[in-house]
Amino acid sequence: MPCVSGCCTLAEDCACLNNNFGSDERVVLQLFHRNLSPKMASPTDHKATIIDGKAIAQIIRSEIADEVRQLSHKYGKVPGLAVVIVGNRKDSQSYVGMKRKACAEVGIKSFDVDLPEEVPESELICKVHELNANPDVHGILVQLPLPKHINEEKVLSEISLEKDVDGFHPLNIGKLAMKGREPLFHPCTPKGCLELLSRSGISVKGKNAVVVGRSNIVGLPVSLLLLKADATVSIVHSRTPDPERLIREADIVIAAAGQAMMIKGSWIKLGAAVIDVGTNAVDDPTKKSGYRLVGDVDFQEACKVAGWVTPVPGGVGPMTVAMLLRNTLDGAKRVIEQ
Repeated sequence: MPCVSGCCTLAEDCACLNNNFGSDERVVLQLFHRNLSPKMASPTDHKATIIDGKAIAQIIRSEIADEVRQLSHKYGKVPGLAVVIVGNRKDSQSYVGMKRKACAEVGIKSFDVDLPEEVPESELICKVHELNANPDVHGILVQLPLPKHINEEKVLSEISLEKDVDGFHPLNIGKLAMKGREPLFHPCTPKGCLELLSRSGISVKGKNAVVVGRSNIVGLPVSLLLLKADATVSIVHSRTPDPERLIREADIVIAAAGQAMMIKGSWIKLGAAVIDVGTNAVDDPTKKSGYRLVGDVDFQEACKVAGWVTPVPGGVGPMTVAMLLRNTLDGAKRVIEQ
């Protein structure tokens, strides 16, 4: 490739640098040559940094455990998290078991409320009110989905704002959306996404960020968190006419559409940070289970282009539980340290 003056190929000591321009212009041209060197221009040798969510989550859990021990030593109290589950769904039982185990590992006291599938809505709400009134409970989590005869929105709105560690109370989400306001809690998965960026040394301020998906659980709140962190935010959804164009311009991509390997490597800007929230099962006869988990991003392709990328599994997933523990600790400190 010739240089901008047309006199040479990419060599720093080309004639145009020495003979045709002033000193300031020579500096500009030197930078031009370096930035267009074959090594930087070609992604063939590029390999993204893998963001290890499991390792980062473990560091955060250790930090939480230290703070819990300090609370216990100074005040004789520890945080308490109530986890409410209705029915016997295997996936819900698995998630709840994981959360209760995580509590035990960091010293948070777990309050277990297991109710039958046919429990009346009024009885479930009564249990929530009891937990609201319990001073040893600093966070309440109602595992979703609930049975069809129960109105989820009604139940969740009954959780005390001060104990809404999931961060989905309308007042918490409302404050998240308002400039100059701060909710008591941020939703766990979106908070985990921002924490992964921060702990990987990736600045958000002033960056172009694209969120793929607009769900109440991830897409909407993570876009609000990015906006609060001074990113310029676009949301791609099912009615976006040209998602590929928007994603290709992004410095930061948060993928939360629930579509297996929807985002190809060719959609990703060279050096972008890619946080993959998606967890999708795809057929894989080589696996004992008959399937494997993949994200919303084609991981192998993304690794050739992105600057940073999270794997699935082992990326965002462990951070969701870590942020639940962090929210519970923060709720407890507001009460215990008063």
